[in-house]
Amino acid sequence: MTLPIFSATRRDQAVFFDDALIAASWDAADALAKDAADVERSFGQDHGAALRALVGLYGERGLLSLVTSAEHGGAFETLRVSAVSLARERLGVVSPLADLAFAMQGLGSFPITYRGSDASRARWLRPVVAGDAVAAFALTEPNAGTDVAALQTRARRDGSDYILDGHKAFISNAGIADVYSLFARTERGVTGFVVPADAAGLSVRPQRVLGGHPIGEVVLSSVRVPKESILGEEGKGMGVALATLSRFRPTVGAAALGFATRALLEALAHADTREQFGAPLRAIPAVQRRLAEMSCELDAARLLVYRAARVIDEGASRPEATRVSSMAKLTATESAQRVIDSAVQLFGGRGVLEDSVVARLYQEVRGLRIYEGTSDVHYGLIARGLPSEARS
Repeated sequence: MTLPIFSATRRDQAVFFDDALIAASWDAADALAKDAADVERSFGQDHGAALRALVGLYGERGLLSLVTSAEHGGAFETLRVSAVSLARERLGVVSPLADLAFAMQGLGSFPITYRGSDASRARWLRPVVAGDAVAAFALTEPNAGTDVAALQTRARRDGSDYILDGHKAFISNAGIADVYSLFARTERGVTGFVVPADAAGLSVRPQRVLGGHPIGEVVLSSVRVPKESILGEEGKGMGVALATLSRFRPTVGAAALGFATRALLEALAHADTREQFGAPLRAIPAVQRRLAEMSCELDAARLLVYRAARVIDEGASRPEATRVSSMAKLTATESAQRVIDSAVQLFGGRGVLEDSVVARLYQEVRGLRIYEGTSDVHYGLIARGLPSEARS
């Protein structure tokens, strides 16, 4: 479909980002949009196979150079949150799966870029950029979601190796990934590990969630990994996990912008072609108001996402990065839910048909308000990040 409102969006981006970054990310994703949609369509309901094919397409066309640093085949000297955000927004318009295939390559591999050993970086990062290896991020457990400090997966030292036992849940790309950035508790505290998917003792149980998102449980039974698999230092894994999340939370907001933009485009097309009471829907004042509110929410959220991305790229301190990251993720995902709900409402009965675009978006956007920190948690993070006293 044509995307008539993106010309205005690109002007908005120019306020925050230079042309080189936009060309490397937004324009690169835009050039892939039609092919990505065709690839996904060709696999029907086999979302796992479609995701792998999308990763291969992105690698072949160079889009995955955005997910790591230049030293390991990346487009920029360091990972740019701005670049990932721009690409996620554009791919989110294509489909949630098109976005997921790109996003998880970044989320799953960033801990390796950030704190992986030379051996881990050499083994995994270039294959991730080439689209030859699929990455995943394994932090959440059945009893440790928002409360990540409650991790129960254990890693014990055995000579020069570590033995991992435990159970991860709600892991995107589980069963599809070739490598997991996985977090477990050791005697010194939470520690990150690079765990190959084919490691003996690692198994996967698929989970079913709204929208067909490829996700599952990862079960570890005496999984042996060498000490070179540690991300950073033993006991310092929580810092690696939080650093990863603070960078990628604005990009979740960017994905939400993409979903909501697609919903708005679908709603506009429907309002122009659907006639009620002898006139197009768009002629009805109540419909005009709903469309205007959708557009305002979308643009306001976009500005917060772009600001957060730029602030983090410019080296904000952790408290500031956490605050702006949370504001972007919270506002964009909550706004996207409302925008998509309005689109469903405008479609009426057609909006709740299972095969309608807005119905699929309605299911997919719900998860964005939960993963990488629930909306409820982000309210607290934002409030705690505000100044304790007024400053003149």
